[in-house]
Amino acid sequence: MNQNCTALPKAELEALKVEYEAQYRKLADLKLSLNMARGKPAPTLLDLNADLFERMTDYTAADGTDCRNYGVLEGLPEMRQFFGSVLGIDPERIIVGGNASLNLMYDAIARLYCFGTSKTSAWSKEEKLKFLCPAPGYDRHFAITQSFGFEMIPVEMREDGPDMDKIEALVASDPAIKGIWCVPLYSNPQGICYSDEVVARLGKMKTAAPDFRIFWDNAYGVHHLYGKTKLADIFEACEKGGNPDRAYYFFSTSKITLPGAGVAMMAASIDERDFILKHMTIQTIGHDKINQLRTLRFLKDADGLAAQMEKLAVELRPKFEIVAATLERELGGSGLAKWTDPKGGYFVSLDTLDGCAKETLRLAKEAGVTMTGAGATFPLKNDPRDRNIRIAPTYPDCKELQQAMDLLCVCIKLAGVRKLLGEY
Repeated sequence: MNQNCTALPKAELEALKVEYEAQYRKLADLKLSLNMARGKPAPTLLDLNADLFERMTDYTAADGTDCRNYGVLEGLPEMRQFFGSVLGIDPERIIVGGNASLNLMYDAIARLYCFGTSKTSAWSKEEKLKFLCPAPGYDRHFAITQSFGFEMIPVEMREDGPDMDKIEALVASDPAIKGIWCVPLYSNPQGICYSDEVVARLGKMKTAAPDFRIFWDNAYGVHHLYGKTKLADIFEACEKGGNPDRAYYFFSTSKITLPGAGVAMMAASIDERDFILKHMTIQTIGHDKINQLRTLRFLKDADGLAAQMEKLAVELRPKFEIVAATLERELGGSGLAKWTDPKGGYFVSLDTLDGCAKETLRLAKEAGVTMTGAGATFPLKNDPRDRNIRIAPTYPDCKELQQAMDLLCVCIKLAGVRKLLGEY
């Protein structure tokens, strides 16, 4: 156990600063060049999908559709059934898109902005638009709503999901609040899983806006590292709460097979699905059915997907264990940081002392390790306490990751001790 630096006298902090500066120079001399800024799969993970590249000689779907041709806007029936069986969703709700769920989310915001919902008018006609942003959260979510001019309202994340007391109070009184971003299972970056109670409250809460929407981005819904965590059914929660149109559900295979050649989907109530397809008919003739067929033949079914995810977990577990072990060894009990220990997903969230995240990441970058920028996990990239750091351990190999974590821990200690000494 490390000594608690926050309780040390100045003289001992000065001595620690000298020690940490020497450690930092030694690691900087290694001239590392590692980029951990985004949650990219490593080449070893991508190699697990080699069979996707086997030459196709048959392009016919189960219902006889020639996947080389136009049509089937909503996606191949067997692709929708696949997603339905994996996620526990009625396939009739599902629309299959291109390779990125982020694209479907952007289109959904744009459609709401321009055309509204199946029952209400365009959001653009309203004087003010606001969106709830559980934070720390996913920077690309926030960028979408920022680009459309929404006022983004940060909501604190707790151990079981976002602060529902605050959310319920906000949405009940303000009709300008149109929606909320949610990564409900192994959230980005903290790895938090929404409890059954949180899901139920999201579905039934009273909102001043009749067209309030939950953007349910279940990006890591099958990315289990240690056992399987069950997520409550958001559609069931909304229907029980008397709000059947409230949820838009998003998912993709991008971090299951290949990021550039995954298959994305969104799901909604039947009324909303029909409204979305009406506008998609004008937007596109259809998405890549060849890729849908290829992905289906590779993953096969829910059992095939589970087997593939276990292969990925075998590759990822050692990396998450390196992160956890190094943080505990170097920072446990120091008072300089706290972090999450996720059981799935793609990230680890770490909080430094207030006011130290930017300095920590500056030191790391100068020594050759680039990480997600400080503040990126908050709307407008503004972390009010300047403390959150997103660790993305998936891309480096284990040796590189260990080097990066050793350096990061020294940077956290050096920045923290300097802060306690009042040097910045």
